[in-house]
Amino acid sequence: MKSQRERAEVFRNLHHSKKILVLPNAWDVPSARVFEDAGFPAVATSSAGLMVSLGYPDGQSIPRREMVAAVSRIARVLAIPLSADVVAGFGDSPAEVSATVRAVIRAGAVGINIEDFIHSTHELYDIDSQVEKLKAIRRIGESSRVPLVINARTDAFRYARGDEDARLAEATRRAIAYRDAGVDCVYPMGLVEPEAISSFVRALDFPVNVMVRKGLPSIHDLERMGVARVSFGPSASYATMGLLRRISTEVLERGTYSGLVDGAITFDELNALAVARK
Repeated sequence: MKSQRERAEVFRNLHHSKKILVLPNAWDVPSARVFEDAGFPAVATSSAGLMVSLGYPDGQSIPRREMVAAVSRIARVLAIPLSADVVAGFGDSPAEVSATVRAVIRAGAVGINIEDFIHSTHELYDIDSQVEKLKAIRRIGESSRVPLVINARTDAFRYARGDEDARLAEATRRAIAYRDAGVDCVYPMGLVEPEAISSFVRALDFPVNVMVRKGLPSIHDLERMGVARVSFGPSASYATMGLLRRISTEVLERGTYSGLVDGAITFDELNALAVARK
């Protein structure tokens, strides 16, 4: 297993490859290990998937220590890089956000995803205050033994005022500011249309992350557009819960079990997901 510093360097390099980085988002130890065993070069946590699995809605109602503990459990069993979704950083000030980032680094993460909006109100943070948080996070990476990879998410395309063009312009403005603050990748949440994605990528000339959702172009097309990274977001959690719902319906309404047994892993395979690879 590589050191944490080496995993961070590997993760950063994956954002500058000619091949797009496909990043699955896990919510617990076994889901992360399934992704690792499938051959993905890195894994990220899903804030929604992880928090709901622990009994909290997506956002920052979960105690920070519980989020960090979950990241630590996942990092313990992975040999590949792990990036942690820290939502908006669990605080409004650079100092509070920095405390969260230091905690997830200690837990074993080599990257973070951080948002620029408040879940409870859908209000965007002031751009200058968000830039100060990102600069503080960047200083942590520069001063620590772990060259932290920062994915700066903006939800301006979803929550900024104005029509679609105005929201795209605001998302672009924020992403440029975040890029210039020293992050490693920018993440315009909500972009799906090829024209909007291409426009954003051209404006940034920098690694851009998009998220899997209905209507998103194929990985091949995203790679052709210059997208550096495509993440699952909560999609794998949605798919898994959908499978459980279909299984439940089959058993209760038809009395059969094909959904439970067809394609399932074994007990030994399940048990092995809790153990780090040697």
